[in-house]
Amino acid sequence: MSATLDVPVIQAPHEVDRPGSRQQKEVTRLLPTWLLGVVIAALCAFVLLPLLYIFLASVNSDLSVARGDFWPEAFTFENYSKIWTSVGLANGLANSVVVAGSTAVVSAALAVATAYVLVRYEFRGRLTMLRGLLALQSIPGTLLLLPVFVLYSSAATYLKIQIIGTHWGLFLTYLTFALPFSTWVMVTYLRGLPKELEEAARIDGASNLGILTRIILPLSWPGIIVSGIFAFLLGWNDVLFASIMTRPESQTAAVALQIFATSTEGGAVPYYGQMMASALVCAAPVVILYLFFQKYLVGGLTAGGVK
Repeated sequence: MSATLDVPVIQAPHEVDRPGSRQQKEVTRLLPTWLLGVVIAALCAFVLLPLLYIFLASVNSDLSVARGDFWPEAFTFENYSKIWTSVGLANGLANSVVVAGSTAVVSAALAVATAYVLVRYEFRGRLTMLRGLLALQSIPGTLLLLPVFVLYSSAATYLKIQIIGTHWGLFLTYLTFALPFSTWVMVTYLRGLPKELEEAARIDGASNLGILTRIILPLSWPGIIVSGIFAFLLGWNDVLFASIMTRPESQTAAVALQIFATSTEGGAVPYYGQMMASALVCAAPVVILYLFFQKYLVGGLTAGGVK
C-alpha cells in the first residue's frame, strides 16, 4: 500500500514593478512618446535657431545682414579677426576672466567655511543670519549702485584708497552680491551630508580645520562648483556695475561689447557681423565651463531636495 503526498503547487508571484522599471515608466509618463518628442524638438529649435542665426550672421558681410539675409552669400571669417582690434575684445576678456574668476574662487571658498559654521554649530543669531541671506537676495542690484559708488568714492577722498577703476574694486562689488547666494547653496548642500563622518573624525583626533579640509571639502565639490559658477556668471554678464566702476584699461568684455554697439549705431551700415562674432566669442567660455562641470552641476543643484 503506497501513500501519495499532495504537494501544493506554489505559484510564482506577479513581478512587482521596481522603481525605474519599464512598467512604472509607462504609468508615470505624463506625455505620450510622440508628443514628448514634439515638445523636445520645439524647445531645441527655440534655443538653437537664434544661435544658428548669430553664427550665420558672424560669417556674413555687414551689408547682407543689414538687408535681412539669413544665409550668407559667401562664408567669411574676417569678422573674427577684426574684433580683436575694433572691439578691443582681448583686453576685455582678460579683465573678465581675472575679475569673474577671482570672484568665483573666493566666493566659493568663503561660502564653504561660512555654511559649515551655520549648519554644524548652534549659536545666538544663527537663524537671523540664515534669514538675512535670503533677504539679501530680494534686494535689486540697481538700488545699490549709487550707495556703492558713493562709498568707494568716499574711500578715495578720505582714506586715499583708489577703488573705482581698479580690478579689485570690481571684485569686491561682485563678491558682495555673490557671497550670500553661494553661502545659501552650500548651506543646503551641507545639510545633506551625514554627521557620522565628522564624529568619526573627531574620535580619531581631527580638528575643526582638519574636518573641513579633509572631509567636508572632498564631499562638497558639486555644491562648491555650483556656487562658483553662479558667482562667475555674475561677474561675467554684468554691465551695470562694470560700466560705472571701471576705466578703459579695466573694462570687462560686456562693457566693451556695449561700447562697440553704441558707437556703431549711428553709422550707415552697423557692424552686425563683428557684433555677432564678439557675442559668440564671449559666450564660448561660459558654454565650455558648463559642459566641463555638467555632472557636478546636476548633483549640486539637486542636493537637499530629497531627505
